[in-house]
Amino acid sequence: MTTMTDSSVREFKMPDVGEGLTEAEILKWYVQPGDTVTDGQVVCEVETAKAAVELPIPYDGVVRELHFPEGTTVDVGTSIIAVAVGDGAAAAAEPVQEAVAEEPKPEGRQPVLVGYGVSTSSTKRRPRKGAEAPAAAQAPSAAIQAELNGHGPAAPAAPAAPAAPVAGDRPLAKPPVRKLAKDLGVDLATVVPSGPDGIITREDVHAAVSAPEPAQAAPRSEPAAPAPSPSAPASYDTTRETRVPVKGVRKATAAAMVGSAFTAPHVTEFVTVDVTRTMKLVEELKQDKEYTGLRVNPLLLIAKALLVAIKRNPDINASWDEAAQEIVVKHYVNLGIAAATPRGLIVPNIKDAQAQTLPQLAGSLGELVSTAREGKTSPAAMQGGTVTITNVGVFGVDTGTPILNPGESAILAVGAIKLQPWVHKGKVKPRQVTTLALSFDHRLVDGELGSKVLADVAAVLEQPKRLISWA
Repeated sequence: MTTMTDSSVREFKMPDVGEGLTEAEILKWYVQPGDTVTDGQVVCEVETAKAAVELPIPYDGVVRELHFPEGTTVDVGTSIIAVAVGDGAAAAAEPVQEAVAEEPKPEGRQPVLVGYGVSTSSTKRRPRKGAEAPAAAQAPSAAIQAELNGHGPAAPAAPAAPAAPVAGDRPLAKPPVRKLAKDLGVDLATVVPSGPDGIITREDVHAAVSAPEPAQAAPRSEPAAPAPSPSAPASYDTTRETRVPVKGVRKATAAAMVGSAFTAPHVTEFVTVDVTRTMKLVEELKQDKEYTGLRVNPLLLIAKALLVAIKRNPDINASWDEAAQEIVVKHYVNLGIAAATPRGLIVPNIKDAQAQTLPQLAGSLGELVSTAREGKTSPAAMQGGTVTITNVGVFGVDTGTPILNPGESAILAVGAIKLQPWVHKGKVKPRQVTTLALSFDHRLVDGELGSKVLADVAAVLEQPKRLISWA
């Protein structure tokens, strides 16, 4: 039997690939135990709340162990793969009887691979197989963890049922859970935790919202009512129902939409407009040699119309800073385009769209849509958006009341473009007509400003020559 020292095995931890995300799901492993890997080789694909990302290994060696199977959601900072390096690489191919613990963590903040950020992990080390970790070794770790979470020295752990937090203690919860509790108006100090080490989970917060008000205690003279018998678990018709786990992009989208809907006071306005001239211009541009190979469609001119409207009404391009109680007006437009993908709805954006010519904008839109459909949109492409367009018309829908992308002040929904009877030059004629809907954050956009922006978009689409006179 061959054994290896801890120094011959490197533990590769789940990096923060999305700037502040706390977890990622392992979609696919590209290596197995015993495989040789080299520095920079992609070993797995993971899905964060923003995108699917391939992870390269940062050293040479032989895969010793995959700590999690495909489909597992893992916290950032948790070791996901062990690789034997140096002299231990040859021994890694032989069976071993003892699991290798993680390498010791360095003191303080240490530089890591570019793009992975500097991160610390609260994940406990795995005990060696066949042996229990000494209590003396566990105590310092528990004390450190308690200090990291804002507590004083930790008391010795003892098995116990989940209990409400002790008065004066700071409830343990991850930042997304704290954000959820704040949005729903839940005091974390009143929530009963069910997670490991007394950590409050999303489910605990939702349970606190739906929990009924506690009834007043009965007088002592009255006998206590018998405890109700436990209800039978809910049953489902598995032959006619399918349960789809909510995770990754879809889970993040759901949380973001709930947060947006209950944080920003939404107002939606509508306008129906004759876009016949815009549709004729689209056909003319398709024949223009300058647009050869580019994606030319109504969305291109709608995007340009919105950019013109923002130029004429710059205060619409802003965000609300809750902490500072300030309105932040952006002097650039990162134009988001909502895209439906197999993994869920994502909103990548075109950086500095206001500075692009119409051919450049056509190229950017084409690249954005193609990348989204292939599932290769990067987290950076979905950050920093200022306003968004969602094209519900491609599904044959007339219009909608879109919810703001978090951190943005406006979103434009474009309905289906259809031939409809329309009064044109005093006569009823069939014309290409669509309905636009603009939702905006009423904290920083009043009705006048929102109406002007929507009216300007409609005016450009009705008379595309305004692209020249207004641009």
